Amino acid sequence: MSIRILFATVFIFSISTIAAEKKMPNVFEDGDASKGASMVAACAACHGSDGNSISSAWPSLAGQNQKYLLDQLNYFKNGERENVLMGSVVPLLRAYSDQDLLNIAAYYSSQTKTNGQAEDDEELLALGEALYRSGNMKKAIPACTACHSVNGAGNALAGFPSVAGQQKAYLVSTLKAYRTMERNAGDYALVMQAISNNLSDDEIDALANYMHGLYE
Repeated sequence: MSIRILFATVFIFSISTIAAEKKMPNVFEDGDASKGASMVAACAACHGSDGNSISSAWPSLAGQNQKYLLDQLNYFKNGERENVLMGSVVPLLRAYSDQDLLNIAAYYSSQTKTNGQAEDDEELLALGEALYRSGNMKKAIPACTACHSVNGAGNALAGFPSVAGQQKAYLVSTLKAYRTMERNAGDYALVMQAISNNLSDDEIDALANYMHGLYE
């Protein structure tokens, strides 16, 4: 077995094992988007009234899968994930019930995301596409498609986030936060930290640009 095949096999097995061992809550039938709509006024300043953020530094939530959104809300609520900008919202999240958070996740998941536009730089796009679709086995970087799909839609059942059209500056800061291990919440954080640790700043910029231009 070649090193490339062995690496890919181990990576996919690791992801599959984590997903299989994690209890998957029912986030597809119980969320009430109409109720969630009444609870997001405090979120609009950064994430937009419909979940499409008004700044490249803040993530768009529109169209994101429910499970990923619910997981992140819970990480912020219980303190497992920290962010300066989210700090003022955490007390509000702690006052919400599990069902409230599910309703919020359902609301944003039901919104239509705005497509992004990748920077028209041939070299940058080529590098981003190569990394996203094929990875770099020499640097132990797997293809992003393994978890986030070819078109960036993610995996709703496993809770792998959609990255298509996501704000570029946010993608850059997220990958760098994984690289420094500042972001460490969740079952898949170790995987993202290991991958990001092998990415250079230029590769992160290229990946973020490419993902920003993907659309489902």
